[in-house]
Amino acid sequence: MENEEKKNPHKGGRPSKTDPAVHRYSISLTAEENARFLTLFEVSGMHVMAHFITACVFQKGVKTVRIDKATMDYYMRLTSFYSQFRAVGVNYNQVVKLLYQKFSEKKASAYLYKLEKQTIELAVLSKKIIQLTEEFEQKHLRKDS
Repeated sequence: MENEEKKNPHKGGRPSKTDPAVHRYSISLTAEENARFLTLFEVSGMHVMAHFITACVFQKGVKTVRIDKATMDYYMRLTSFYSQFRAVGVNYNQVVKLLYQKFSEKKASAYLYKLEKQTIELAVLSKKIIQLTEEFEQKHLRKDS
């Protein structure tokens, strides 16, 4: 029975690490330094403070993530608008198909002419939206390279 215990001392649990972190250090910060440190930690987006400190000490390049609610809202609305725009395209194709099936050539052509005018207005609106989106990205979504 003692031989079995010596062969497999750990029957359960997670496997032990090959290089466990056993060296610990302690630092003291003033209230101001602590507030600054916590701000940097929150901005980094990391979930584990020990990983953040290690990254800072060894200069691994700490990532900072800034979430702008207005930008997120704009992006969500733009995504929603894009899906509606695609739905309009699908409906457009269905309407054209039905026009040719249900009406005479002359009547279908008249309706298609009206539909074409509306499509041109929609295309102009689409170009304006693209232009506004590009301006918004240039002004507010600066990507640090």
